[in-house]
Amino acid sequence: MELNEHNKQEYPPMHTAEHILNATMVKMFGCPRSMNAHIEKKKSKCDYILDRKPTDEEIREIERRVNEVISSCCDVSEEFMSVEKAAAIVDLRKLPENVSETLRIVHVGEYDSCACIGTHVRNTSEIGQFRIISDDYENGRWRVRFKLTE
Repeated sequence: MELNEHNKQEYPPMHTAEHILNATMVKMFGCPRSMNAHIEKKKSKCDYILDRKPTDEEIREIERRVNEVISSCCDVSEEFMSVEKAAAIVDLRKLPENVSETLRIVHVGEYDSCACIGTHVRNTSEIGQFRIISDDYENGRWRVRFKLTE
């Protein structure tokens, strides 16, 4: 089996939290997964295409839902499948043109599934507490910055 090479090392707890945040945004706002992400150990950011800035109440709800998934101790697993089979269960819009014929699909319990070549925790109990530390909205793009605490 040949997969695309990965060009960076993520911090597994933060990268897995990004997956949960993405799924939460899709579920709450019906938007696509983040269009741009910068994932680091100390703090990270994601950009979402939204028609408005989320309210303070919605931002608290995003945090609550992400932390609920984290505290539910979901197993994080992977599955390998063809692009054709994966297209039926995950959004493939962000894949590169030269994507391999076989994809690695990462599952965070029953909450999220997506094609990913990054590193993840084995269980969400390894993540810590998710907290949104700032956000801004401009030209249809909501940028959210977040961190994890013990």
